[in-house]
Amino acid sequence: METRGRRIDPGATWPPTAASPAQSSVSEFLPDLQKGRGVSLLFEQPPAPSESATIHTMSFSSFDLHPSLQRGVADLGFTVPTPIQRDGIPPGLEGRDVLACAMTGSGKTATFALPILQRLLGKKRGVTRALVLAPTRELAAQIVEHFNDLARHTPLRAAAVYGGVAMGPQERAFRQGTDVIVACPGRLLDHFQYSYARLTDLEILVLDEADRMLDMGFLPDIRRVLKHLPPPAQTLFFSATLPPPIRELSRQMLRTPAQLNIERPSAPATGVEQAVYAVRQDAKSALLLELLQGNAIESAIVFTRTKHRANRLAQFLERHGVACDKVHGNRSQSQRTQALAGFKSGRFRVLVATDIAARGIDVEGLSHVVNFDVPNVPDDYIHRVGRTARAGASGEAITFVSPEETGDLRAIERAVAKVLPRRVLEGFDERARSTERLEIPLAERLAAMRAQRSQGRERARAKAERTAQPAPARGTARPEAGTRTPARPAAATSSHEARRPGGGARPAPPARAAAQQPRPRRFR
Repeated sequence: METRGRRIDPGATWPPTAASPAQSSVSEFLPDLQKGRGVSLLFEQPPAPSESATIHTMSFSSFDLHPSLQRGVADLGFTVPTPIQRDGIPPGLEGRDVLACAMTGSGKTATFALPILQRLLGKKRGVTRALVLAPTRELAAQIVEHFNDLARHTPLRAAAVYGGVAMGPQERAFRQGTDVIVACPGRLLDHFQYSYARLTDLEILVLDEADRMLDMGFLPDIRRVLKHLPPPAQTLFFSATLPPPIRELSRQMLRTPAQLNIERPSAPATGVEQAVYAVRQDAKSALLLELLQGNAIESAIVFTRTKHRANRLAQFLERHGVACDKVHGNRSQSQRTQALAGFKSGRFRVLVATDIAARGIDVEGLSHVVNFDVPNVPDDYIHRVGRTARAGASGEAITFVSPEETGDLRAIERAVAKVLPRRVLEGFDERARSTERLEIPLAERLAAMRAQRSQGRERARAKAERTAQPAPARGTARPEAGTRTPARPAAATSSHEARRPGGGARPAPPARAAAQQPRPRRFR
């Protein structure tokens, strides 16, 4: 899958000698980036043989799954298991604990879903026996969808528990004893305050994307969740990366687990073609629009650093005729769900997102991932890139690098052990900068806030002065602002008196008649 532009050899002099003035301006501030410096050439290793070449010919039937599950697998089009499925499903079926480090998009969900469903088949229903913890709402909803798709020919069902939606349907799932609960830690703790959420029959606990839960500060919540659970018979850890705190937590929770790929360095999927465009910060929007107008990008998730940048970039693309929507933490759950559904259905060509969508979101046939802003953590880059080239497919990941982001790019290249190829978009004039400001400087934002507060104080002061002035008499004109109302003479007549014929005063109303004394009752 090729994006319009020329490839640049990382070891060659960059830019080429026939570079345009715009291209030359880039080389002035990114000499190290353009020449591939700052990354040790010791990382340049010959490509490893494809994992698929080492996999023995096998299918899902070799796992001895229940026929109903085999039908569900066939309905989803799964034929040959991925490496993590080949290595992780057998110990899961044996009931062993599993600690697995697998690249994003490698099929982790089916690796723990199939053993869980196999174990629950034939058991008495009406109680929750499996709990899956996930870091984000979108990932939880996707895991539930995978569970129900695999179990479509069985009576087993899964339900999601996360924030941003009503608790009523989730309470019913607990009371009915749904077989599998997939939950985010925060909302799960909310339910644990009530007696209906006692998971006394729990047998299996799964932590998916455990490192992301650590990054989001969920580790204390996970420990609180564990205090509400009975000791599970089986615990499964699945994640793309395993930092030291997660390893420590796994040692506390797992019993002689089957360890899969835990020494493997983090890296994107093998089917991802990666490229870097050196561009100034204020020209990124124009470069993205130019790439989209070239029709080389069929669909793309564009990752920004902040929610405000995501909003402004989506507005910029919409004004230029690009069908897009946005997903970030400031949007309601219904808005996020509608945006993802519209993107998956093809109604939107571009989905602008923060890292909330970088974990576990599975979009079939996604052609491109664009890092509009370089992530400052290499693991986040790996998860972003993992949205494409899922389950053995191919895709392309593009990163826009500004001068101030070169250090983050070098950290990413050290993490993936390779120098990412550089590209130049032919015909793109970097000096034609976008007029769209995606981020307002802090000093300017503070000045605007001070001005807004000052205007509010002026309005409050003016309102207080108006309230303190006496109300004018009816029928008289209001005094102009800044003039004082003259005191009214004591002997002056009212306006009603002035209008009476002859100028006489209005007669006083007659006095009310004295109340009559009640008559005495007569008795016969």
